Amino acid sequence: MNIFLIGYRCSGKTKAGQSIGDILNRPFIDTDLKIVQEEGMTISEIVDKKGWEFFRGKESAVLKRVCSHDKQIVATGGGIVLNNENIVNMKKNGTIVWLKANFATVKKRMLLDSKTKDFRPSLTSKELDEEIKKTLFLRKPYYEKAMDIYIDTDNLDINGVCKAVIKNLRL
Repeated sequence: MNIFLIGYRCSGKTKAGQSIGDILNRPFIDTDLKIVQEEGMTISEIVDKKGWEFFRGKESAVLKRVCSHDKQIVATGGGIVLNNENIVNMKKNGTIVWLKANFATVKKRMLLDSKTKDFRPSLTSKELDEEIKKTLFLRKPYYEKAMDIYIDTDNLDINGVCKAVIKNLRL
């Protein structure tokens, strides 16, 4: 069984995924990092040069390959749930954990994260506050549909998130 971590940007998917992989002695995969490695560009560069449609197609292809393996901890891109086929693939191949974070938490984490510029291109061409609020609102039903369990990360550090995921999965 794979463990797929979904959620908005800066919800803790990558950091928690790495730690959970270490704790459970399982390989950790970050689908965004795989895309960056395969394309030889940052996500911002990929989106600027090839567009969101290309990026989402690449994301689905990477996920399909990841799903052909088992017992992995997989951090996904925040928009992976926008394609229903991705949700179906994840559900067939593991458990989906939504790392949920509210607007204030996401904004704070994004402003503190040096990778934001290269790994988090604008989704709406709007100001940061408006973009986060709008995108969280629009994606919430997708995360709710996809998830098997959710962890509210607002008041948890990475260690707390890891413990909550492992406890909820009864591993």
